[in-house]
Amino acid sequence: MKTSDFYYKLPEELIAQTPAEPRDASRLLVYHRKDRTVEHTVFHHIPEYLRAGDVLVLNRTRVLPARLYATTEHGGSVEVLLLKRLNLDEWEVLVRPGKKCRPGVKLYVNDELSLEIKGVTPSGERQIVFFYKGAFEDVLSRAGSMPLPPYIHEKLRDPERYQTVYSKETGSAAAPTAGLHFTPALLNELRAKGVEIAEVLLHVGLGTFRPVKVENVETHVMHSEYYEVSEEAAAIINRAKREGRRVVCVGTTSVRTLETVADMDGFVHAGKGETSIFIYPPYRFRCVDALITNFHLPESTLLMLVSAFCSREEMLAVYETAVREKYRFFSFGDAMFIE
Repeated sequence: MKTSDFYYKLPEELIAQTPAEPRDASRLLVYHRKDRTVEHTVFHHIPEYLRAGDVLVLNRTRVLPARLYATTEHGGSVEVLLLKRLNLDEWEVLVRPGKKCRPGVKLYVNDELSLEIKGVTPSGERQIVFFYKGAFEDVLSRAGSMPLPPYIHEKLRDPERYQTVYSKETGSAAAPTAGLHFTPALLNELRAKGVEIAEVLLHVGLGTFRPVKVENVETHVMHSEYYEVSEEAAAIINRAKREGRRVVCVGTTSVRTLETVADMDGFVHAGKGETSIFIYPPYRFRCVDALITNFHLPESTLLMLVSAFCSREEMLAVYETAVREKYRFFSFGDAMFIE
């Protein structure tokens, strides 16, 4: 299967630049796999499509203020994007321009924060060490800014709009954007209906969003991301599986987490670690039954993952419908429920 098989044409004006207000006012495309039909509605109607007994799986990660603007000793400007924490003070980062950031180079963010380039990975990321006084999270909150994707050109007025309302543990370089549509009231409505909620953790790295540069999909290598599944979450999910109830993931990150820890019978095992799972058609999902997601970039690993819920041809046909109906795409765009 070729990467180009997952291309579709998207008019630039359909790339959402700002989030919907309120959060649950975004549009919702519902795709019924059983009879291959499409419904068009609004996200605050999602409770109509979830059943009592469904388990809704949320990724509780929180986005770092991961974009830093620094200068070299000679006054040159460098943009630094935090990707992954390696230990207490060492990180893997993207830098731009890379030619200014050879090992040994020191960069200065402000009076509180500086860093030194320690090494270069085979794929071009930098390994760096930070120097600061006090608590790193406090220093970073003052020095960093929200790492919005490059296709968003408008300034975000409220940084919390790039966080889910249930975010808890900071560590992501990008938001799990399918969760941006939920409000506290909507989650309470689902609980009242009898929908159970289980939280997992996957710190989203930018590797998930990078374009696939190889011709053959099978040869693409995913970057690893840190995940956690608690005993409590595993128990909620496994009880539903035993009783024949649906497991509905919010976002591709939750899907990748569950499919990483699921056995061949569909039961998940609590644990933590790194995952580089790459899901594309044909793939037999072991645990996940349905998915709430956004509309993803052409030729992306995310589009490949959602295509695995049906087929490449089916999903591209659904995307053609979304384009024709002028849905809003990508991080701040509209949502889709695949059931």
